[in-house]
Amino acid sequence: MLARLFGAVRLAAVSTPNDTPRAHLAQLVRELAVVRGEVTLASGLTSDFYVDMRRATLHHAAAPLIGHVMLDMLEEAGFGAGEIDAVGGLTMGADPVATAILHAAASRGLDVDAFVVRKEAKGHGMRRRVEGPDVAGRRVVVLEDTSTTGGSPLTAIEALREAGAEVAAVAVVVDRDTGAREAIESAAGVPYLAALGLADLGLD
Repeated sequence: MLARLFGAVRLAAVSTPNDTPRAHLAQLVRELAVVRGEVTLASGLTSDFYVDMRRATLHHAAAPLIGHVMLDMLEEAGFGAGEIDAVGGLTMGADPVATAILHAAASRGLDVDAFVVRKEAKGHGMRRRVEGPDVAGRRVVVLEDTSTTGGSPLTAIEALREAGAEVAAVAVVVDRDTGAREAIESAAGVPYLAALGLADLGLD
């Protein structure tokens, strides 16, 4: 208990009036998730850095912050709890982001459900591809931790529309500025929102 108290005091001591949750999140993502060195991305493209967002979306300090920053962004764009019913995306990148938003909303007394889109439907049980509360007839936002070409959100959008959901937007934590926005807005016809860009992470 004392350690937590002293930690809070230290944080307060170094805070400045210009600090914002988004700025704190950018700092945490830079420290936790940015990996330097040549890598091949899931899209097949190569890059001299990798943003391993699981290191942030599953981190005890970054994950709650992601939930609040993303929820704030959605509310500012007109996709808050009164406008949408649920959030989620293709497993597994979107899963912790959806859970973070669900808990952030609940902490504010707001109702936002989460869902998981499987890469393919189970061959047993309910044989559902979209897990969680039913999305049929509900307005949803598709999530991703970071997207390169937009492939994962587009796959999720297709599955959600087949399940009867109305997809209102796509929202990602980090936009790599490699064509995802253009692909999603063109192919799916929905807005694309990003909490952080490469400039926020010192990668531009």
